[in-house]
Amino acid sequence: MKRLSALLLLACAALPGPAEPQEPAGKRPITHEDVYLMQRPGAPLPSPDGRWVAFTLAVPDYDHDKRSGDLWLVPADGSAPPRRLTATRDAEGSVAWSPDSTRLAFTARREGDAERQVYVLDLAAGGEAQRITDLATGANHPVWRPDGRALLVTTLAYPGVTDEDGNRKAIEGRKARKFNTRVYEEFPIRYWDRWLDERRPMPVVQPLDGGAPRYLLGGTKLFDGRGYGGVLANEGESLQAAWTPDGAGIVFVAADNRHEGARAEVPEALWLVAAEGGEPRRLTDARASWSNPAFSADGRHLYAKFTPVTRNVYNLTRLARFTWGAGDRFEVLTVGQNRSVSDFALAPEGSRAYFTAEHEGLVRLYTVAPGGPVAELGSLEAGSYSSLRVGGGGAGVIGAVWESAVSPPEVVQVDAGSGARRALTSFNAERAAAIDWLPAEHFWFTSSRGRRIHSMLIKPPGFDPAKKYPLFVLIHGGPHTMMGDQFVTRWNYHLLAKPGYVVLAPNYSGSTGFGEPFAQAIQGDPLAGPAQELNEAADAAIRALPFIDASRQAAGGASYGGHLANWLAVSTTRYKALVSHAGLFDLRSQWTTSDIVYHRERNMGGPSWERPAAWREQSPFYRSSRLKTPILLTYGERDFRVPINNALEFWTVLKRQDVPSRLVVFPDENHWILKGENSREFYREVHAWLERYLQ
Repeated sequence: MKRLSALLLLACAALPGPAEPQEPAGKRPITHEDVYLMQRPGAPLPSPDGRWVAFTLAVPDYDHDKRSGDLWLVPADGSAPPRRLTATRDAEGSVAWSPDSTRLAFTARREGDAERQVYVLDLAAGGEAQRITDLATGANHPVWRPDGRALLVTTLAYPGVTDEDGNRKAIEGRKARKFNTRVYEEFPIRYWDRWLDERRPMPVVQPLDGGAPRYLLGGTKLFDGRGYGGVLANEGESLQAAWTPDGAGIVFVAADNRHEGARAEVPEALWLVAAEGGEPRRLTDARASWSNPAFSADGRHLYAKFTPVTRNVYNLTRLARFTWGAGDRFEVLTVGQNRSVSDFALAPEGSRAYFTAEHEGLVRLYTVAPGGPVAELGSLEAGSYSSLRVGGGGAGVIGAVWESAVSPPEVVQVDAGSGARRALTSFNAERAAAIDWLPAEHFWFTSSRGRRIHSMLIKPPGFDPAKKYPLFVLIHGGPHTMMGDQFVTRWNYHLLAKPGYVVLAPNYSGSTGFGEPFAQAIQGDPLAGPAQELNEAADAAIRALPFIDASRQAAGGASYGGHLANWLAVSTTRYKALVSHAGLFDLRSQWTTSDIVYHRERNMGGPSWERPAAWREQSPFYRSSRLKTPILLTYGERDFRVPINNALEFWTVLKRQDVPSRLVVFPDENHWILKGENSREFYREVHAWLERYLQ
């Protein structure tokens, strides 16, 4: 017996651990500081005259009080370095140029402001920015009237309110109550990490001559209707409003049936309201959801994005053009483009539009003219564009943010003719140059179902092809998103690979950037099919890449990636360890407790009481007897998208089945782990868990 124990110890000692990274001279492995402290430029906004590009820059810090986010300016031709225009504690946002290119409007909360307000900085006259609004519930999303003499902003107003005085009285009345309750009669009641209340987005015209703000929807049937609401987003609720070319009206985006969100699709429509206020007129019907209205420079056409409403859980977002004043007929400009439109902007000369779209791991820049084909602007071989904006004259000055897995985001100017990219900022260049990292690679294979599956492949620092490395399969969320060549803070490819792992990030069925049918293929098959493709992607990589150690595999992901990690836990024992962040454990309980619900029902073909077999077949809970793989669970306690009940359910079952597991709850985080020290601890937990089982 002693001899057998000695042999076992010897065998264990001979097992290889992760290959020790060998850094090239002058380089070092990536650190959490490298990931978290990279500066983050906002959308670059070229001025109407094409001379300047304005943008915000977020400078993170582990100490919350030391973070900053200021407004910057750089010549559009790159002839001088960027200069900072503001230096305040609170971050500026929602930047907008005046039509004459002399003033910048932005939002901020400065000393004495209870809520964010709109400020205007006069670049020609100099001096401090002047506060323009003083609304009780704050002001956001400023849009200049074409004559430059007024701003359209969005505030939140209580039902029945028609002006600022009424809104202030409603606020004071609620403050005076001696009880504290949340009372609801309609759906939804929560969004991401906040409870919703009865306030609704109100478009407000604020004259720049000091006149009183004008509530445009006060007293209207739309605003006071049960289902009125704007566009819900992480940073709040907006109306994505645009002035009509003559300044006499505003086109905005809103829904009128949000109260039906638990049982029906909620399409957002385009509406037109007079600049003096009054009942708005609906411009689009319920067959599609519309967003981001924008007028051509000559005022003859209205452009917007739309997504058809069908029985499918996913449909492409397309770009359309209306002839203004000619009715509700529109022309689809991206007919031949089997990719969804992300950002879009219009050339000032009015004959073409630019837009970005995901494409097989990249986010490329395209151009299209009415009646013409879609064409890529340039030829992007690596990285991703985002935050597309256009100013200037003629074909336009194109501003964007460009990044890749080894190039943190920077502001760039893209030539409108050739597509050539020129960096206007280099905030992160020095830190990035010191890191030992390799560009992300593209890996393809054909699945057993005959589908071509794409993955991003990331090698560890000091990579040596003669060595063997454990494999970590990284699973993206969504599901209708894409693993791409981008620099990310959460689940950063290279920080995950740092201990000596090869990271494989598959774009399973349901992923975007590979065509509409590919993204729709997940309908009715939310977990089993995609999980099979994850396993097959790992097998294909092991066959093709001799430096991967097949005996040491792990997998993990967040949100939908967490759902899939939990499915792997009950469907295979191939992985030595799993990591699941914000993952569901029972399809039904996730459906009934999340902040968004109807698309889950539609994906399964009906509610759980009508199709119980479908809801059980791919719910990890009903396979709990198969749990064996050690799993790390992490959750944000303030997460309403995948509520904490999922953690409690799964944890109870894991302990019942005596499966090695670890539960980490972040009390002050939501769906994402965002705070610096929390993020550092998250990575520390993930690395320690993988090391425990992959060594």
